[in-house]
Amino acid sequence: MAKFFRTSDGYVVEDGGTFRAVEGELFGNWSAGRDVPAPSVLLAPVVPSKIVCIGLNYKDHAAEQGKPLPAEPLIFLKPSTAIVDPGAPVVLPPGVGRVDYESEVALVIGRRATRVAEAEALDYVFGLTCMNDVTARELQKKDGRYTRAKGFDTFAPLGPCIATGLDVGALAIEGLLNGETRQQSSTRELIFPVAHLIAYISRIMTLLPGDIVSTGTPAGIGPLAAGDEGIGELRNPVVAGNW
Repeated sequence: MAKFFRTSDGYVVEDGGTFRAVEGELFGNWSAGRDVPAPSVLLAPVVPSKIVCIGLNYKDHAAEQGKPLPAEPLIFLKPSTAIVDPGAPVVLPPGVGRVDYESEVALVIGRRATRVAEAEALDYVFGLTCMNDVTARELQKKDGRYTRAKGFDTFAPLGPCIATGLDVGALAIEGLLNGETRQQSSTRELIFPVAHLIAYISRIMTLLPGDIVSTGTPAGIGPLAAGDEGIGELRNPVVAGNW
């Protein structure tokens, strides 16, 4: 398994405990160059053209929301401007009410995907990362839509790296709040598996290298408060906005 970290100096790849600078294009032709120190300050691993999210893709989450299982993937978009780096704060907008965490496994697309066959879909995944699909729950219920509730700046913590060589069909997912486990599941529990998602989405819109497909959240969602911290290995403090 290799891990790719994005820093202010470019990408770094870690494999077997050694860190090396990435030379060339990460989603094209690249090679591992000179040895470098382990990065201490990380940026979100990609800046995608779009973040495609999947709603109600775990049976237990649909149950806790009191909603029937979807007949086909429920997709929506988050703006790329919602992305925030690992360790940077999630800012709670004033006056929006309850804001929830949603721990998710996110796919990083590696090459242009248009009308991809399900049997070939995994070939278009470069690797995996973590995302917190932060959601203003009361606004979501009020609007009956997802865009405003999920589109605020800092509402898409992403990272800390892109991991390759993992079995996306049997991957554990865990969400922690202030060190306490709140969400715990596996991608085995997805209603629509990853290959199906990529094939389905790519029949609607072209996925570009670096785009994110966030696969949905399991049961256990809950509210954030100023001073909270921690979503698995992707850690972001939470602060109150004052505008």
